[in-house]
Amino acid sequence: ERERGISIDISLWQFESPKYAFTVIDAPGHRDFVKNMITGASQADVALLIVDASQGAYESGISKEGQTREHALLAYTLAVKQMVVAVNKMDCSSVNYDQGRYLEIKSEVSSYLKTVGYDVSKIPFIPISGWEGENMVEKSVHLPWYDGPTLLGALDGVKPPERHTDSPLRIPVQDVYKIGGIGTVPVGRVETGILKTGINAAFAPTDVVAEVMSVEVHHKNVESAGPGDNVGFSVKNVPVKSLRRGCVASNADDHPAIGVSSFKGHVILINHPGVVSNGYCPVI
Repeated sequence: ERERGISIDISLWQFESPKYAFTVIDAPGHRDFVKNMITGASQADVALLIVDASQGAYESGISKEGQTREHALLAYTLAVKQMVVAVNKMDCSSVNYDQGRYLEIKSEVSSYLKTVGYDVSKIPFIPISGWEGENMVEKSVHLPWYDGPTLLGALDGVKPPERHTDSPLRIPVQDVYKIGGIGTVPVGRVETGILKTGINAAFAPTDVVAEVMSVEVHHKNVESAGPGDNVGFSVKNVPVKSLRRGCVASNADDHPAIGVSSFKGHVILINHPGVVSNGYCPVI
């Protein structure tokens, strides 16, 4: 990633505001790694859309094939209905904290987000400079014309989703690692229920059932983890190749995840040819 100067896979980082504890899912923006971006976005409760305000970069991102458009559409498709837009690089020499540039970007991005399905009246547009730290945590003296919240203030304004702690345990597995001295460690986000050490975890659609030996949240050992927590948990005597991304972990002794004969799905076609008829074959 450092050699190419771009994000390739997702990474998780944690920080706390005066109001919430946040997990940042850093998703790649480059179109070559959109599958990894989907993996990250599918775990999110709120989308932070970073828009590059510099001349040329913004126009490229908002163009028909641009990544600003694609990522906004994917976030909405993946049911991430809350969004904060950060207009970044306001310090750039081609922008120089110009209100006109900010308003131009806000107007154009708002129009697109409205066509995607977002309620733009609930989306704050925050002018920032990530490089200089302007308007991130404290108000910036370079933006006297802006009277809205800082980026941190906007994040504190989001509404946390309802957490279903009483439902059966479900953890879609994002990845599986083999760690020396610990063993096989699946990682993913707890969607419903409570994950505890000592339970027998079943992994659908495989026949693997194994005892959970330890649970970690952000590299800290915990006794249990609930909905919204990104976890890694070691399982006893399971070869790493027995599990893979897409498996669903559940409690083998409490409504385990099982196969079904049918299910209802919500399929959204992106960039379809205009008419969907017999023989059309989308990638799902």
